[in-house]
Amino acid sequence: MSILSMLFGRAPESDKVTVLNKVDFGQAIKKGKVQLVDVRTAKEFKAGHIKGAKNFDFFSSGQFKSGMESLDKNKTVYLYCQSGNRSQKAANKLVDAGFEEIVDLAGGYGAWLR
Repeated sequence: MSILSMLFGRAPESDKVTVLNKVDFGQAIKKGKVQLVDVRTAKEFKAGHIKGAKNFDFFSSGQFKSGMESLDKNKTVYLYCQSGNRSQKAANKLVDAGFEEIVDLAGGYGAWLR
């Protein structure tokens, strides 16, 4: 078991994906205009989200795909979901689509609120 999987319960499947805790993630997204994506459902997003996030519902393949196509592949994409599971899958899709750097919030929005 790697240190990352011990700390966060999972390890990234690609070296293009970094998993950050809420403190480091929060500091990273405060550095200016970033590509911040919430991959939860619209209902989850409306119930609360991180300021500045765009909602690309991972379960809606068409919406997720069109949202993904609107992003700059050469800029870092910051992802989160409710617990970290969907955002991990979304990160892998972004890697497959040619994105260079993805940052995933460990524990998702649930961790963000704690």
